[in-house]
Amino acid sequence: MLSFEEKLAIADSFPELERRNVSLGRVNYHYEQSAYDKKTVIYHLHPNGNGYVYAGHMKRYDADEKGLVNIRQFTEEQFRTLIEQSIASLTASNTPRVEEVEEVQEERWSNALQHTLTLQLEPEDGMWYIYAGLELDSAFDTYEEAVEYLEEEGFSRQR
Repeated sequence: MLSFEEKLAIADSFPELERRNVSLGRVNYHYEQSAYDKKTVIYHLHPNGNGYVYAGHMKRYDADEKGLVNIRQFTEEQFRTLIEQSIASLTASNTPRVEEVEEVQEERWSNALQHTLTLQLEPEDGMWYIYAGLELDSAFDTYEEAVEYLEEEGFSRQR
């Protein structure tokens, strides 16, 4: 397992990331050039060695509901690779176009209070719309941005 100092040195080696000290000695790293509202690449890197890297746009990692992967036991190579992939996933050139999105046209999302929202693709303008019943709640350019919003608001996809 890498030490806190080793993880900081690795994260600091990415000039595109901005270091931000947060509470309890923890450190976040932000990617300000993100094509999404999501800018935090490394979240709560802690002196005890724990921390998370955002992998919400990558299917190959077992991320939590916020799209974060725990990096406590990662090797240097694994940590560097995940940071590189996280940055790449947040870069504009990776923003999927409507035709690249899997055949998703409409999804239902609900929260702990059993409120339900509908995420729907409008093929004419390529936008993703979130509806609460018949009322428009929000609109997004990409599926990923819509999903990020829903997850941040405490909703999860109904299966």
